[in-house]
Amino acid sequence: MSLPKSDLSKQADGRTTMQLGAVLPRTAEVVDGHLRVGGVDLVELAREQGTALYVFDEAELRARMEEYRESFRELYPNSEVLYASKAFLNKEVLRIAQQEGMCLDVSGGGELACARAVGFPMERVFVHGNNKTEAELTEAIAAGVGRIVLDSRLELQRVSRIAGQLGVTQKVLMRITPGVEADTHEYIKTGCEDSKFGFTMLNDFAFECVGDVLAAPNVELTGFHCHIGSQIFALHSFGEAVDVMAEFMGRVRERYGLVTRDLDLGGGLGIAYLAGDNPPSIREFAEVTTSAVIHNCEQRGLELPRLLVEPGRSLVANAGMTLYTVGILKTLPGIRKYVAIDGGMSDNIRTALYRSEYEATIANKANQPRTEIVTLCGKHCESGDAVVLDGSLQPAELDDVVCVFGTGAYCYTMSSSYNGQPRPAIVFVADGDARVVTRRETYDDLMMRDL
Repeated sequence: MSLPKSDLSKQADGRTTMQLGAVLPRTAEVVDGHLRVGGVDLVELAREQGTALYVFDEAELRARMEEYRESFRELYPNSEVLYASKAFLNKEVLRIAQQEGMCLDVSGGGELACARAVGFPMERVFVHGNNKTEAELTEAIAAGVGRIVLDSRLELQRVSRIAGQLGVTQKVLMRITPGVEADTHEYIKTGCEDSKFGFTMLNDFAFECVGDVLAAPNVELTGFHCHIGSQIFALHSFGEAVDVMAEFMGRVRERYGLVTRDLDLGGGLGIAYLAGDNPPSIREFAEVTTSAVIHNCEQRGLELPRLLVEPGRSLVANAGMTLYTVGILKTLPGIRKYVAIDGGMSDNIRTALYRSEYEATIANKANQPRTEIVTLCGKHCESGDAVVLDGSLQPAELDDVVCVFGTGAYCYTMSSSYNGQPRPAIVFVADGDARVVTRRETYDDLMMRDL
C-alpha cells in the first residue's frame, strides 16, 4: 500500500518520521513499522511497563529549556526563565530544570515540598496562588523562597504578619490584572478584568494598593507580575500586556518613587497539538517580549528591570506522550467508530474539560496511513470520557499500542484515581535508554490513607 505524503517523510539523516510537524518530539522516528522516541521502541516499552504510560523525550525537554534560557539571555541579559511546575511536576523534571539553569514557579505547598525534596535553591523559587493558606505561606517564608507573588490585600497582611513572626523581610511581587483579552479558551484566560487572580486595575485599585504594600512591615516590594492566559498564539497580546505594565510602572515611580526591579510577564506561549498548528517559536516569543520591554522602558525613561517569564506548557507538552492499549472496538454505522483504551479522563482530563485536540498513531503500525476517523474513548463511567474526539488513526485491532502526542503538560498533574484507576508510571527516554522516574500507582497506594 502506498503511504499518503501526510503520514511519513524521510529526514536528512535518513530517519523516517511521521509528518506531524511540531507535534512530534524531535527524536521521534519510525523503524520497522514501530514508533521510536529517544532511541526506544515504544511498542516494546508499553509491553514491558504496561499501559497507560506517560513517556517523556528528555532530549526535547532539555532542548526547549536551553532555547528559552539562551534566547532570553542573548536578547535581554538581565532575565530569568522560571519553569511553571504546575504543567508537569515530579522530582526528575525539577532536577533537570535545575541543571538547565531554570528558576521555579510553584503554586501550592506540595509543589514547594517537591522542590525542597530535590534541593532546588529556594532563592530561585517564586510562589503563586490566589488563596495561599497560612500553612503554605509559613512554609514558603521559612524556607527562604525568592519571591512571593501577592494576589490580594488580605494576603499582604498574612505575609507581613508571618514574616514578622519569623523575623525576616520577605521579598514580594504584586500580581496585576492587566485587562488584556488573550485569544484563547475562556477557562485559561487569566489577564482579563473578570478574574479571580491578582489586583484589578479597575478604579485604580492596584495602583492604590502599591502604597499599602510599601507601607507594610516585613515585606519588600521588588516589582510586578502579570499573566494573560495560556495556549496563546497571538504574540501581540504579550506586547499589549507590556504596554499596560510599563505605564503602571511609570506611574508607580512618579507617585511612590519606587523603581521596579522585577517585571514578571508570566507564561502562556502556545504549542502545536495538531499537525496543522503553527505556533510561534520560543525565539519569536522572546523577541516580542524583550523588544516590548526595552521599547516601553526607553519611551518612558524607566530603568530596565530584571525580566522574568514563566513557561510551562511550551517546555514540556511536546516532550511528553501517553501510551495506551486497545481493549474494545465499537462501530456505530453512520455515527461514530469508538476505539476504547486502558486509560482516559483519569490520566488526561483536558479533552473532557476543554474539548482539547490531539494527534495519535498506532505505535506498532506507525508506517501505515491513518485512514480512519475514530474517537479514542476511555474506560471510565462517563459519556464524556475521551482522549481524542474524531481523530485520524490507522485501522485499529485489539492489543494495538496507541500513542497520543503532546500530553506532557497538565495531564499527569491533573490526573486522578477515578473508578479506582491507578495513576500511570512516568518514563524518561534518552539515547536508547528508558528509565522509570515515577512508578505506577498500586491499589494499595489508593487505600493507604484510609483508616
